[in-house]
Amino acid sequence: MDARIGVLALQGNVSEHIDAFLLALERMGYGPSSEVFEVRSPADLEECHALAIPGGESTTISRLIDKNGLFEPIREFKGGIFATCAGMVLMASEVADPRVHPLCLMDMTVDRNAFGRQRESFEADLAIEGLDGRPFHAIFIRAPVVTRAGPGVTVLSSVDQGIVAVKKGPHMAFSFHPELGEDTRLHEQFLKGIGIT
Repeated sequence: MDARIGVLALQGNVSEHIDAFLLALERMGYGPSSEVFEVRSPADLEECHALAIPGGESTTISRLIDKNGLFEPIREFKGGIFATCAGMVLMASEVADPRVHPLCLMDMTVDRNAFGRQRESFEADLAIEGLDGRPFHAIFIRAPVVTRAGPGVTVLSSVDQGIVAVKKGPHMAFSFHPELGEDTRLHEQFLKGIGIT
């Protein structure tokens, strides 16, 4: 089938997600009839097989989700969600910041900015469950971590500070930014997991 992937385009690194999913689809053999496009409204979301929630400022994205009437449509979305950094914060059921209105799509507790300020950003090679054995080069920028993963949430990777990659059903969430590199294995794993093969 033709893939239709939306990227929540309220704030954050939207274009990088679009480029990464286009590259993943190309590597999976999908032609130009598949689309990756910006989502700003409930009507846009209705067109999607999958949704990416990008990194950015989680409090701002949370406020704009509410302002644009997207909170319940995202909660009720039947496709898979690929969430990175701030997106991971929004997917949680518990966030220690009253400015964030979490989507509660994964039973987990997330600590925002767990590694400190921008200058504490770093890169690391991670072992990630389900990949082909080669480490994934991960870029962490003011990253969160999962401090508690509840029933049904599969931990895919951890570092000393906490859990940095999780999966539940069709959803995947990462504290790092897989869209910033040329390695599309996580994007491809996500797409295969929702039946886009």
